[in-house]
Amino acid sequence: MVSNDATVIKIKHKVLAEIARMTFEGTFEDEKEGLPYKMAPGPKAKFRCCVYKEREVLRQRIRLAEGKCPGDSKSDNIVQVISAACEECPISRYVVTDNCRKCMAKRCQQACNFGAISMGRSRAYIDPSICKECGMCAKVCPYNAIAEVMRPCKRSCPVDAITMDENGICIIDETKCIQCGKCIHSCPFGAISSKSYIVDIIKAIKEGKNVVAMLAPAAEGQFGENITMASWKTALLKVGFSDFVEVGLGGDLTAAAEAEEWAEAYKEGKKMTTSCCPAFVNLIKQHYPQLIDHVSTTVSPMCAVSRMIKAKDPDAITVFIGPCIAKKSEAQDKSIEGNADYVLTFGEIRAIMRAKDVVLKPEENTLQDASVFGKRFGNGGGVSQAVAQCLKESGEDADIKVMKCDGIADCKKALLLLKAGKLPEDFIEGMVCEGGCVGGPSRHTDVNKSKKFRDNLIASAEDRNIHDNIKKYDLESFSMHK
Repeated sequence: MVSNDATVIKIKHKVLAEIARMTFEGTFEDEKEGLPYKMAPGPKAKFRCCVYKEREVLRQRIRLAEGKCPGDSKSDNIVQVISAACEECPISRYVVTDNCRKCMAKRCQQACNFGAISMGRSRAYIDPSICKECGMCAKVCPYNAIAEVMRPCKRSCPVDAITMDENGICIIDETKCIQCGKCIHSCPFGAISSKSYIVDIIKAIKEGKNVVAMLAPAAEGQFGENITMASWKTALLKVGFSDFVEVGLGGDLTAAAEAEEWAEAYKEGKKMTTSCCPAFVNLIKQHYPQLIDHVSTTVSPMCAVSRMIKAKDPDAITVFIGPCIAKKSEAQDKSIEGNADYVLTFGEIRAIMRAKDVVLKPEENTLQDASVFGKRFGNGGGVSQAVAQCLKESGEDADIKVMKCDGIADCKKALLLLKAGKLPEDFIEGMVCEGGCVGGPSRHTDVNKSKKFRDNLIASAEDRNIHDNIKKYDLESFSMHK
């Protein structure tokens, strides 16, 4: 996963790998209380103020790995704050720097409508208890002496779901949070993370249950030019999964079902949105609830593959693997029957593989469950391309226009136009992450870096008709709609 802080990622991965190892060995329950002491032996702290805080942060991380909240509170939100790790960030958003000359004009003081600015001995002073963070003082200062110091987690949140309590600890407003995960990798202290289910998954594998791995199309190209779907299947079977399915196949299934839905809606003059990006769907549910009826009823590729697997074996446990945090919230939504039971990020599956000494190795690009269009579901614009291909294959003569949203800003703009009844296009393809799923918060590498590898891997796949590709699957045995 991408981060500018190697220390935070290293600690997080080490905790997950240790937990995975202990769970495979059957010693997790006996050893989990001692893990913080093993990883932070002391007596001197390595990263924080004291070894006791380091151990508490580790303890809370262990709880997250069990699928629990880090503290004692109960919450269904996937994204959680590790309160013990949330520290050091300035509480005040606007701060007067040494550039202040305490000038005679005092434009900052005059611009403040709340009386928050006074003059000290050598510079102006902003009272944080009065300041409303309007930013007018910073705009008018001729010396640029007033700095805007917004917390990185708050700055990264696209829906303004993050605030602070009286102690300066981050609080996530669950009524606003869309579970996109952008805040997780923005925090330089690693104070925000998501619930993980590696313990439950490993226990199911050890119990001999039919645990099936479902790998996102966005995985292609993330780990190098020669790491193919075949590479992943070999590695995951070594870990202990009973089978492996490429979720690009779910892209084909979703595209075919959504094409029928779009064609019908187009004839009725109804505008619709895609439903495969859970963060986009959460955005509509939380912030544009009046548009719910415009969301496609077709299930996501993850759910489509899960239902296909469960149609053959109702007791199968399906595990989606990809770069998305919001997929965890989709799997948690029990109103969607037959969906994936668990979701793992790339970082989490790599921790499980590390615990079993399994590595990804180059293999021929011969394992292809999906069409090229299904594979491109992970790209921005990939969904509408696949749907357009299905309409073409079906002989539908519909001049459908799609607004392709690449990132949260585009999504908000499109939804506002739809809400106002001024959307010129017929449909909205909503992707909260820039670049699509390949730009997910838990991606393994930079989007641009992996693009060449991904394009080559997809281009070498067999070019096949979407409808022909899904004919071999019994679609009548499971529904493609919510």
